[in-house]
Amino acid sequence: MTLIIAEIAQAHDGSLGMAHAYIDAVAKTGCNAIKFQTHIAEAESSIHEPFRVKFSKQDDTRMAYWQRMEFTLEQWQEIKTHCDVVGLEFISSPFSNAAVDLLEKVGVKRYKVGSGEVNNFVLLEKIAQTGKPIILSSGMSSLEELDKTIAFLKTRKVDYSILQCTTAYPTTAQQFGLNVISELKERYNVTIGFSDHSSSIEACIAATALGAEILEFHVVFNKDMFGPDAKASLTMDETSRLVKAVHNISIALQNPIDKSDNSGFEKLKSIFEKSLAINKTLKAGDTISFSDLETKKPKGFGILASEYEKVIGKKLNRDMSQWEFLNEEDLTD
Repeated sequence: MTLIIAEIAQAHDGSLGMAHAYIDAVAKTGCNAIKFQTHIAEAESSIHEPFRVKFSKQDDTRMAYWQRMEFTLEQWQEIKTHCDVVGLEFISSPFSNAAVDLLEKVGVKRYKVGSGEVNNFVLLEKIAQTGKPIILSSGMSSLEELDKTIAFLKTRKVDYSILQCTTAYPTTAQQFGLNVISELKERYNVTIGFSDHSSSIEACIAATALGAEILEFHVVFNKDMFGPDAKASLTMDETSRLVKAVHNISIALQNPIDKSDNSGFEKLKSIFEKSLAINKTLKAGDTISFSDLETKKPKGFGILASEYEKVIGKKLNRDMSQWEFLNEEDLTD
């Protein structure tokens, strides 16, 4: 079954109440898991961080933003408990060794490693020491870089999976990289998934049809809400429609059709396929031409429509009325 992960990330905007509201909303969509990001500002960042510094009117620095996104251990434990109650797997991406220590206390089943951390072997070593599986997002990594990371994880006997991902918010159709799904499957022979930032449902649907076994995408209550990922997210309604589509595609992929055997359609074929008939009144001795022929339902009342060529040039041995079925016994050479 496809693992479907709804990513909250910073959509809660530092509000514990909003985080709990997202848990309840996601639980109603049919997703399997909900993913947060665990930020400990002092451990992962500094006042020198340049990215998205002025996107918030509330935070003077990126460091201040990360501080506002933090929850205490007790709050994370409340979040995890809430997820357990509503049947969602709690997943979070750590961005520091300190965050791994915190998440171990919270109690996670597996770790998601974001695109920017794939080459962070210190963090990967820390996670590897927990003995838990890792989901790697490959957004900013070349195959050469992934090879090095995978080799590192293999030496530590880490169970890992990889997500095809394009780090662009939102991602355009030209950037989906759906072809990479099969490339990763062939190259690494592990579970491959798709991490989407397109703000639409078609990318994940296509990825499922192409063999993705894990789907991850951002969710938000409203795409006009404040936050770095809102424009690249799905609404709850879109998420519900996506989950339904993915489940149906998964069922289809598990039930291949054998086109070499159509015996199950014999009754329908007898109804919908047709028999040869003539389209005008003809006399005994008239020679049948293509322009004399029509086909009528049902099959079995005249010569098969697929065998029309064998009647061309033959003569009628009796008078026939318009629209009568044409049978072998009506013909002579």
